[in-house]
Amino acid sequence: MRRLFPEPAADVDPYDAYAEGYGGARPGAPFLRIGMVMSVDGSVTDAEGWTDGLGGEADFRVFRTLRALADAILVGAATIRTGRVGPARLRPGLRERRGGPPAPIAVVSRTLDLDWSLPLFTRAETPTIVVTSRAAAEKATVPAPVRVLAAGERDVDLTAAVRALQAEHPRLLCEGGPSLATALIREGLAGELCLNIAPALLGGPRHTRLLTALPAEVPLDPAAVYLDDGVLFLRYRLRT
Repeated sequence: MRRLFPEPAADVDPYDAYAEGYGGARPGAPFLRIGMVMSVDGSVTDAEGWTDGLGGEADFRVFRTLRALADAILVGAATIRTGRVGPARLRPGLRERRGGPPAPIAVVSRTLDLDWSLPLFTRAETPTIVVTSRAAAEKATVPAPVRVLAAGERDVDLTAAVRALQAEHPRLLCEGGPSLATALIREGLAGELCLNIAPALLGGPRHTRLLTALPAEVPLDPAAVYLDDGVLFLRYRLRT
């Protein structure tokens, strides 16, 4: 990976590069970053309707790195329902650098209408967390060892949920989907956007776009730009 900005460097370790991203927050302070991949024309899904093929191995290296650096990983329920999100796992090198087991995945779901037989819920090394409302938590039977975090009465209070998660997991990573990422930005909860630009134009009206509608312009400050195997890796700080 090459760093193009702020100071060009020919050979940058992704783990070191993205660990530096936490420098804007005090060590151990709560911090939430959003990590997503998209095509040059703004699609977050490939021709098959998934993100898997967009950025290739370069994107996967950064994807795994962001997971290794996080204390918990936020994912929206619609993404989980595709069945393509498994438990977080760490390759030996990343496990050693992290110094412990993988971060739990925290599924944000208003209804808890989820398939509890998925490996994400049954075979996670670090038990999965579901974030929901108190009303949904009272009605649903959530199997062990899945943990429940209830925030909000009849709908998820995202701000309260993030703050409660950060009491135990200060460094949060959101992997989407677009609705959850948009909500986190809208509520002023995200500190950094890590946007990986795949070298492709996909076109067509059927592709999912990066974010759903935001109520107003959100100013960003460029923090870093990297390049690896044709993929541009952009880090933006969200102004608060």
